Amino acid sequence: MDTELSELAAAHGVATEYRDGQRRRVEVDPDVVVRVLGLLEVDATTTESRHAALAAARAEAAAGRLPGTIAARTDRTRPLPVPGVLVDDRGTRRDVAEIPAGLEPGWYRLETDAQEVTVVVAPPALAETPRSWGWMLQLYALHSAGSWGIGDLGDLRGFTEWTGAEHGADAVLLNPLHAITPVPPVQPSPYTPSSRRFGTPLALRITDLEAYARADGPTRAEVDALRPETAGGRIEHDRVWAAKRAALELLWRAEGRPEPRDADDDLWEFATFCALAERHGGRWSRWPEDLWHPGAPGVAAARKELAPRVAFHAWVQQQVQQQLAGVRETARAAGVRVVHDLAVGCDPEGADGWALQDVLALGVRVGAPPDAFSQQGQDWGLPPWRPDRLAATGYAAYRDLLRALLRQADGLRIDHVAGLWRLWWVPPGESADRGTYVHYDAEVMLAVLTLEAHRAGALVIGEDLGTVEPEVTEALAERRMLGSSVLWFTRDEDAPGEPLLPPDSWPEDSVATISTHDLPTAAGFLRGEHVRARAELGLLDDVAAEESKAEIDRLELVELLRAEGLVAGEHPGEDQLIVALHALLARSRSRLVLVSPYDIVGEVRQPNLPGTVDEYPNWRLPLPVSLEELRDDPRVRVVVDQLRLRRGSAG
Repeated sequence: MDTELSELAAAHGVATEYRDGQRRRVEVDPDVVVRVLGLLEVDATTTESRHAALAAARAEAAAGRLPGTIAARTDRTRPLPVPGVLVDDRGTRRDVAEIPAGLEPGWYRLETDAQEVTVVVAPPALAETPRSWGWMLQLYALHSAGSWGIGDLGDLRGFTEWTGAEHGADAVLLNPLHAITPVPPVQPSPYTPSSRRFGTPLALRITDLEAYARADGPTRAEVDALRPETAGGRIEHDRVWAAKRAALELLWRAEGRPEPRDADDDLWEFATFCALAERHGGRWSRWPEDLWHPGAPGVAAARKELAPRVAFHAWVQQQVQQQLAGVRETARAAGVRVVHDLAVGCDPEGADGWALQDVLALGVRVGAPPDAFSQQGQDWGLPPWRPDRLAATGYAAYRDLLRALLRQADGLRIDHVAGLWRLWWVPPGESADRGTYVHYDAEVMLAVLTLEAHRAGALVIGEDLGTVEPEVTEALAERRMLGSSVLWFTRDEDAPGEPLLPPDSWPEDSVATISTHDLPTAAGFLRGEHVRARAELGLLDDVAAEESKAEIDRLELVELLRAEGLVAGEHPGEDQLIVALHALLARSRSRLVLVSPYDIVGEVRQPNLPGTVDEYPNWRLPLPVSLEELRDDPRVRVVVDQLRLRRGSAG
């Protein structure tokens, strides 16, 4: 590649080469590099423009200017290229030649003669996570006598009260509960939300609302009559939302159509988006041009015209936040920490895509380069942060996102945590293999995360599976953030054949699980369902080879269980193997062990089958048993006994 293009790309964090899953060097097509630089508003299309852009980058470096935002730690000094004035959030000023050690964790401003810089001062690490265990739930999949066709916050409250009091469980990790766009079709995937800053009204327990309790008898009867049932073994998000929206409108009117008085600007903006989506459709890029941005000329007039609908959606969101807070309070009383999940990105046509477009690279799609799992690469359809805009705005959007989630959580799981270091950008119109990595300031990204989690007293879990550079796992451990250890993948990479690791060799600073939402369940793995399902959909090139591999993997797993003394006999049954898998998990060195109801009750189908959209019922599968049945299921007691025995839970 041209040396000038390489230097220019490096100056803006755009990769010109990378290592694939087999650690082989891959060079990025120069045309892709030029296109990605263009998305960062760096013109490298001609020799002249490249010279000019490179000259500007060199001049910036020679001037010794700091980025718009820098990170510091409370336990060490940070040198500065020039002296300045450090200002804390109370306005106290001090002259500094360096960022000193011993500062209070927080947000500061550094003023120099040439610039003003945001300074994030974070503690070196979070509090240590004790040896513990808990559950990971796809909340939508829970169902009970009180829920409306989808798992809700009432189900979660009941689950945490039960498992905290009866089992001594320490934590419950949820799928993302991010907000939907409130018009059909409702996006079923919790990882493609309309907004990550707000919560989904699909999770509301309608009959737990204060407005329901205050309503008169006829109104409650009308609300009760709207309750949908699960039909055909599938969760129907559109039907559920239609019923809950109608019920919420009845209760809002019964309350006198209240307009929230304490709503902040972000909530009014989100509610305005929802009202506009009802009028113009769920894709804001198809709205009239004078509505394409929150500050566009037509938005203020539209907000006034749609004032009742804006007030309704603001009220609905307040009900979501109140129920989330109530669930956390109940869970804490039962000794259970509620851990929320942060999706990698948002729907580009959703509320965050509309409101945060100044700091997002709209048109770009985040994904993954080609690997053994996906030979054409992956395109997740999510817009990434623009690193230059984050730095220039003091990472305010990222900070506010974390704060919004941590207000209702005792912990946070970061999906694809390697995205704090780099993301695979796919330019508009290109296939997933025609992308490259764009690097972020991981020091600042981690500092903001550490600071906000520290302030909230929250634990942090980083999903560091797949092709992840060692520096990611090392940085998480240094800050006492937990990585991810999944049974199917936890192998000795230095030994011939990369055999499965015994549990006493698993990473200590991690969360141990049997599987994930994108992988086969315990029963599905043992039966080879993950091969059968993909073969049926034509997703496999060599079905026989995949079946053979699945059988070898199963035999290897059974041998590990046998070596650990957890199964006996030549042909152990499936139920015996599933209990043994959980006993193996409980023996791991990992600080936190999480188990799934899918595995305990023998569900064969996995929640999501990557590489499919409508060909497989992704995110639409309820648990095969109700919450009431789960409480009485003897298989739960057997597994929980293994966890309590080996994880030291008093129960």
